[in-house]
Amino acid sequence: MILVLDAGNTNIVLGVFNNGKMITNWRVSTDRNKSSDEYGMLINQLFEYNGLKMRELEAVVISSVVPPIMHSLQRAIIKYSGVSPLVVGPGVKTGIDIKYDNPKEVGSDRIINAAAAIHKYGGPVILVDFGTATTFCAVSEKAEYLGGAIAPGIIISSDALFQRAAKLPRVELVKPDKYVCKNTVSSMQAGIVFGFVGLVEHMIYNIKKELGWNHAKVIATGGLARLIAEHTRAIDTVDGLLTLDGLYIIYQMNRK
Repeated sequence: MILVLDAGNTNIVLGVFNNGKMITNWRVSTDRNKSSDEYGMLINQLFEYNGLKMRELEAVVISSVVPPIMHSLQRAIIKYSGVSPLVVGPGVKTGIDIKYDNPKEVGSDRIINAAAAIHKYGGPVILVDFGTATTFCAVSEKAEYLGGAIAPGIIISSDALFQRAAKLPRVELVKPDKYVCKNTVSSMQAGIVFGFVGLVEHMIYNIKKELGWNHAKVIATGGLARLIAEHTRAIDTVDGLLTLDGLYIIYQMNRK
């Protein structure tokens, strides 16, 4: 079995592969204050709940955009599985040629998504990741990461509205019924969801125009991808497990 783990600012997403197929996956909250034993026990409990054993792992692959938790995660994996994890970063083969001014500035999650998208869908491809930030990435048919754009995430924007406007409540992010609403909660839901639909459509249209990619595939991933995708034709496919697939692909490239 292979464990792949992607640590983001909001959630840690984990997946287990066996014989090349993902057999289960989980999403837990990122907690910068958790110790290595707390993370180890949490992951071990997830394994036991699914009838799996961490000590049967052959390899572990970790990607993280949260440096403060890396030490705890690595120690947890080593202690509870006995496996030294492969950490995606400089020196790890990804199959992606990064055409960025400073390649080290690109988040590992964006490169992992690029590797998975090229492998699964071919190129050119535009990736939209609805995470803590909403990111747009352009990957050519030659597996070149050309760059992209970063916007605030949906939850960040929603929380900012609640925190900075005294009379506005925190709202659940659900599908709005209409654009013109007659109460505050529905009005906020419509503004947030449909506002992000407009952002996505505008960005995708102009990325295609700028690069001359009339027929580029558009793949969306991240926790809120489906909420936005169901309101627009600009997104071709929603692949919520794209990053986990990418980690497994990178493991295959780097296995000895």
